[in-house]
Amino acid sequence: MTTAPQHVSAARRREVIDALRRGTVPQAGLDLFAVGLTRFTRALDDDLATVQGGGAAFHAIRGEYGSGKTFFARWLAERAKRAGLATAEVQISETETPLHRLETVYRRLTERLTTATHQPSALRAIIDSWLYSLEDEVLDSDEVDEDDAEALAAAVDALMERRLADVARTTPAFSAALRGYRKAVTTGDGATAEALIAWLGGQKSVAASARRAAGVRGDLDHFGALGFLQGLLTVLRDCGHPGLLLVLDEIETLQRVRGDVREKGLNALRQLLDEIDAGRFPGLFLVITGTPAFYDGQQGIQRLPPLAQRLATDFTTDARFDSPRAVQLRLTGFDLERLGELGRNVRDLFEGVAHHPDRIKDRVDDAYVGELANAITGNLGGKVGVAPRIFLRKLVADVLDRVDEHDDFDPRRHYALTVSDTELNDVERNAAATGADDIELELP
Repeated sequence: MTTAPQHVSAARRREVIDALRRGTVPQAGLDLFAVGLTRFTRALDDDLATVQGGGAAFHAIRGEYGSGKTFFARWLAERAKRAGLATAEVQISETETPLHRLETVYRRLTERLTTATHQPSALRAIIDSWLYSLEDEVLDSDEVDEDDAEALAAAVDALMERRLADVARTTPAFSAALRGYRKAVTTGDGATAEALIAWLGGQKSVAASARRAAGVRGDLDHFGALGFLQGLLTVLRDCGHPGLLLVLDEIETLQRVRGDVREKGLNALRQLLDEIDAGRFPGLFLVITGTPAFYDGQQGIQRLPPLAQRLATDFTTDARFDSPRAVQLRLTGFDLERLGELGRNVRDLFEGVAHHPDRIKDRVDDAYVGELANAITGNLGGKVGVAPRIFLRKLVADVLDRVDEHDDFDPRRHYALTVSDTELNDVERNAAATGADDIELELP
């Protein structure tokens, strides 16, 4: 059994517990209670090392609803941040972020861009850090007098152009906007600086005056988005972040869109993978998540044979023999044993912030955690895979909080599990509704 490390700070524990109490996946601290992911650790750390060294990596995460795809992505993001990478998690959707509009994907990427020290959006902080690093490099060369502002600006501009040479060949507007941003910051023109950061982030309706000041025109389009991504990776690398982990979550939404839109989305994904293989994006670790139906069904990647061939992975053998280095990584979800282990890990984590940890240990013992896991699963039609979210929410909010707050509360005597329709999401609600159909009745 894995228990929460004793050295974990109370603030970090509370952040995790507060999210679970709300029924959401914590943004950080997932390593404190994750189960079943250690088999991926070595291979993924090797991928992160490849990215740190200037290479690129890609994986397609495969799992049914409730198998933990979002949890896996955020767990990997935490590992990526510890390796110095920036990260961004983008939810693919038909209306908000369609995959075939890469300019929209890039815009969401920059809105959700984060590092170990900066929360979303970290774009401006990253660009500022990059410009400072260029200036420091120029000054360290001793070729320019620190007090000669004009010469220093010219030297920084020249160094910036050299660093962005590859990007400028295909997307000159990116380097032009960076140059314009630096000038606006230097001259104290805050409005233009803000507008150009927005334009570099792919935002629409940026003031025409700001674009004119930088010598750029129009809005970002589908093809320009790839150049902007290339430029962003260059900036990240130069300011101490060796790469970017980009997660495209819920990519199976492509199955529900109009046929021509689906084809465009699949082609956009194929194009992105081709560019990665061609070496255009050093430092990019791309991860997509989807259901088995998306990978195997005729409304998913099978509609585009070149893409299906790229992602082909043999899953005919027992899941315990899966390779964590495969293109597709299969998440098998929870069984009751894993669900109980998850609950025990959270219980141990809670003890570190409880006012009465001895009471927690005594009244919420391993056996009770297992009983609660069984009861929750029973309320969801026996479908363990969809149980973790509501199970952890009940464990924290209904049991652990009450045991800690009331010295006479005993969950075995005073708590009767109830699961109302309003606290379930659609997948959990469907599982609860179909539970009765799974019961075999003896009929005369």
